[in-house]
Amino acid sequence: MIAFASNSLLCRAALKQTSIDAATFTFIRIFSGAAALWLIMKMRNASAGAAVYDRRSEGNWLSAAALFVYAAAFSFAYNTLSAGMGALLLFGAVQATMVLWGLRKGEKLQVIQIVGLIVAVSGLVALVFPGLSAPPFSGSILMFGAGVAWGIYSLRGQTASDAIAATAGNFLRAVPFAVAVGIIMLPWARFDRAGIGYAVISGAITSGLGYVIWYIVLSDSMPVRLGPAGAATVQLSVPVLAATGGILLLGEPITLRYLVASIAVLGGIALVVIEKNHE
Repeated sequence: MIAFASNSLLCRAALKQTSIDAATFTFIRIFSGAAALWLIMKMRNASAGAAVYDRRSEGNWLSAAALFVYAAAFSFAYNTLSAGMGALLLFGAVQATMVLWGLRKGEKLQVIQIVGLIVAVSGLVALVFPGLSAPPFSGSILMFGAGVAWGIYSLRGQTASDAIAATAGNFLRAVPFAVAVGIIMLPWARFDRAGIGYAVISGAITSGLGYVIWYIVLSDSMPVRLGPAGAATVQLSVPVLAATGGILLLGEPITLRYLVASIAVLGGIALVVIEKNHE
C-alpha cells in the first residue's frame, strides 16, 4: 500500500510540478517497470542456474491490457482532477469492482466485515470530501476507468503461480500499448528531467516491485487469503498513506479531519481483515 500511495505522490508531483505530459510519463513508467523486472528475472535465473523460466507463469495479454489502461487513465485523469476527488473515484471504482466480483463468486461477508467496510469507506469520504469541487467529466471517467482496470488486474493476480514472472510478463506486454499511445500523442509530448526521474522511480520501484508484492499477497497459494472484498478494503488505506506522505514530505499540516479519517479507515480495514483471518 505504501508503494501504491507513492505512485500517486510521484504522478501528481510529475504532472503538477514539472512539464512532462501524461503519455510520456506513462510510457517511461511502464518501460522502467518492464526493464527493472526483466533484470530481476535475469538475475534470478542466473542464480538458479536456469537459462529460461516457466513461460506459462509469465503473465498474459489481458492482465497487461488492464495494467496499461490503469496506468494511462490514472496519469491522464490527474491532469484535471484534484487529489481528493481522484482518490475517491479511483478507490471507489476498485472497491466496487472487487467486492461485486467476490460476491458473484460466492464470497460471503460477516456482519462485522460489512461494518468494517462501511466504516472504512466513510473514513475515506471524510478524508477527501471537504476539499472536493465539481469534477471535470472527462477526468472522472478516466479515473473511474483506471479503478475498474486496477480491480481487474488485482483479481487476475489471484491465479499467478509466480508473482515476479507474472508481473514481469505483464509489464513487458504493456510496453507496446504505451508506445502506441506515445506515438499518437507525440505532437503534445513534453520532456522534463525531473518528470522523467519521477516516472522512472514510479515504474521501476513503486510499480514494478510494488506490484510483485501485491501479486504475492493476492496469490491463492498464500496461507491466509484476503479475498476480493478484503483486498479491495485494504486498498482504501492508500489515500490515508498518500495524505501522510504529503505531511511528511511536502510539509502539509496535520489536521483533526486527517486524524479522525485515518483512524476510521485503518480501523475499518482491521475489522475486515481480522474477521477474515478468523473464518
